[in-house]
Amino acid sequence: MKPIRLVAGFFTVGIWTLLSRVLGFVRDIMIAAYLGTGPVAEAFLVAFSLPNLFRRFFAEGAFNMAFVPMFSKKLEGDDDARRFAQDAFVGLAGILTIFTIIGVIFMPALVAMMASGFLGSERFDLAVYYGRIAFPYILFISLSALLSGVLNATGRFAAAAAAPVLLNIIFVAALVFGAIFGTQNQSEIGRTLAYAVPVAGIAQMMLVWIAAKRAGFALMPGWPKMTPELKRLAIIAAPAALAGGVVQINLLVGRQVASFFDGAVAWLNYADRLYQLPLGVVGIAIGVVLLPDLSRRLRNGDENGGKDAFNRACELSLALTIPAAIALMVIPLPLVSVLYERGAFTSDDTANTALAVAIYGLGLPSFVMQKALQPLFFAREDTKRPFYYALVALALNAALAIGLSPLIGFIAAAVGTTLTGWATVMLLWWGSRNMGNAAQFDDRFRQRLWRIVFAAVGMGLILVVASTAMTPLFGIPTLRYAALAVLVIIGVASYFGIGQLVGAFRLAEFKHALRR
Repeated sequence: MKPIRLVAGFFTVGIWTLLSRVLGFVRDIMIAAYLGTGPVAEAFLVAFSLPNLFRRFFAEGAFNMAFVPMFSKKLEGDDDARRFAQDAFVGLAGILTIFTIIGVIFMPALVAMMASGFLGSERFDLAVYYGRIAFPYILFISLSALLSGVLNATGRFAAAAAAPVLLNIIFVAALVFGAIFGTQNQSEIGRTLAYAVPVAGIAQMMLVWIAAKRAGFALMPGWPKMTPELKRLAIIAAPAALAGGVVQINLLVGRQVASFFDGAVAWLNYADRLYQLPLGVVGIAIGVVLLPDLSRRLRNGDENGGKDAFNRACELSLALTIPAAIALMVIPLPLVSVLYERGAFTSDDTANTALAVAIYGLGLPSFVMQKALQPLFFAREDTKRPFYYALVALALNAALAIGLSPLIGFIAAAVGTTLTGWATVMLLWWGSRNMGNAAQFDDRFRQRLWRIVFAAVGMGLILVVASTAMTPLFGIPTLRYAALAVLVIIGVASYFGIGQLVGAFRLAEFKHALRR
């Protein structure tokens, strides 16, 4: 994959992810309006978090990171790539079917593991009920992730990137259905949303399965069998699975801390949605496109090409996420107020969510850089060192989140996440230093980085002045949406204007990539 195709693939994934995140905002705005931050909202959010937690453990965070490099090698060699993908598909389906049944049976234990602060309250019973309905989502979405890995390795990014859009469309449709038919009971709304989760999983899996079939990989159900290739895949995937498990334990720590503060699970979730927008558009796109490209280059001995791909991925991701991070830190209150404050979502909810947004914003560049640095290890089938780094991050996050919670309350969970994110980046960078030329930052990246920071800080100062001047407008219901739109336009224009002037980037590069 040439650098321009790498960037074009990044924009393909990024644009579809942007659409998914925008629809996700619509979904969360509606959930906030209907459910606010009360017991039903927190119960549903925990129930929905459970399959997503294990999905990242089994599929995106571990299995696919080992599967994609091996599958990419077979695509360009003489091996039967389709047979390998079929065996992996059936094997993963078998494991997850058993795990899904166990999870549904032992749902009370899973909810207690996720949010022990719910024990003895209405939130716990609702979370168990919703969790049993939603948990089968892990089977469908994990198989979707494997099929997406097949498509990404063959250079087909659109269908896999578009699949998450279906989840949000189905969620919004479920909420609209409830509104049309007069569902005012919050627990009924929660149940409707819970049933929407596995339905969305089936829809996502079917979309990528059809795309994979058209690409020549019609993977079918079957009886699992252990082949030599699957044994090797399991050996490589095991450390990545453990690393993924450690990352998810970090999330569990934060959720546990939040569960002891009424409303905090919802505040952190809504804040998470805001910083996940740039993280999803940029970080996930970089990780999805960079891994198969690096795998091919390193296998062919193209160290210089690998270095160029790695540096352009880092450069582009930071050029888009550093200004987003600054914006989240300097204008969190207008963002949260306009997007969420309506219906059951109060001004107190806005203040607490905005605080979490600002802290998550500080860590945003680190979360994206992890997505760029991890493929350096996974492309070399090195999954052990990321696991060791994840263990260090786990200890740090637990110490921060649990240790600080008596002093600063629920926000300790966000502080732990952000500081741990930067610590992980430093560990990944330190570990990549002996990987040869492909893992080195080039002169262009170093020269542009400080210019990107300068342009983003300049934009932040302009946003502070503009938001202060526009404060009265955000309190007027008929004008606050237009005021936020103007504020965003000011931020975008000032950042790209300053960036072009100081040489942080060339706008022509973005235009050319978009045309591609």
